[in-house]
Amino acid sequence: MPEGDTVWRTAARLHEALAGERLERADLRWPSLATADVRGARTLEVRSRGKHLLHRLDTGLTLHSHLRMEGQWRIEATAALTPRLLTNDQLRALLGTTRWTALGLRLGMLDLVATDAEDSLVGHLGPDVLGPDWDPQRAAANLAASQETIGAALLDQRTLAGVGTMYAAESLFLERLGPWTPAASLAAPTIAGLVERAHRLLDTGRRSAIQSTTGSTRRGETTFVHGRSGRPCRRCGTTVRVAMVGAPPQERTMFYCPGCQGGLGPTDVGRPQRPLGATAPTTFPNRRRGPTG
Repeated sequence: MPEGDTVWRTAARLHEALAGERLERADLRWPSLATADVRGARTLEVRSRGKHLLHRLDTGLTLHSHLRMEGQWRIEATAALTPRLLTNDQLRALLGTTRWTALGLRLGMLDLVATDAEDSLVGHLGPDVLGPDWDPQRAAANLAASQETIGAALLDQRTLAGVGTMYAAESLFLERLGPWTPAASLAAPTIAGLVERAHRLLDTGRRSAIQSTTGSTRRGETTFVHGRSGRPCRRCGTTVRVAMVGAPPQERTMFYCPGCQGGLGPTDVGRPQRPLGATAPTTFPNRRRGPTG
């Protein structure tokens, strides 16, 4: 699932292409929006809110979308649109100006609401790590008040919005925190450090097309633990592992280093795990999709 920095960059691209322009063409291929028509409206702005996208129009309406696991917005030159693009069965939304057209593919959510009613869709979210409302003190207080493990709490979009599985795993590793540690048991300075780390990683990530927490953009060198199960930890050499964090049915995958982060997690049975992409099947639990927030 795209993380907050990817969604922020998507909003920035959509805003650059469409802001101030009249929608000459609009096609919302979503059951609840089949009769909606936003042609003639002008785009005021496109902004991200955590992992959500808010496309605000001068008609007082907002087109809300969420990418979920596989969604994306593509920008194409309107003059270069082809029948193949327009008839793509994965196309869920088309918004076109005379110059640029935005194509929403495989979107996980699409809604059209009054702009002053946006909170009905995103009001439950915590402080946006990359938003103008970012409040590290509030985010830290939310984490400290959570009854979840720190890994699950960090992924809960009601706690702070925008952190996904990659940045959660990397932040916890860099702060030497076990993902299964109860959030409420952590000292205030520890939680504050974790919040600052997550913000720093996402803030750096939004400025680059290649996500990296290590400082390297070379293939295979962009993360410390995420996606590296079965491989040696870059810090201590212990084999990196992956296990589930969070309560069923909302659990999510979490990569971690037992050597740096307090030993095996309680959901990790300790069986050998081959590197991801190896020809033999891995033995870690199947991935499940948790709530998007």
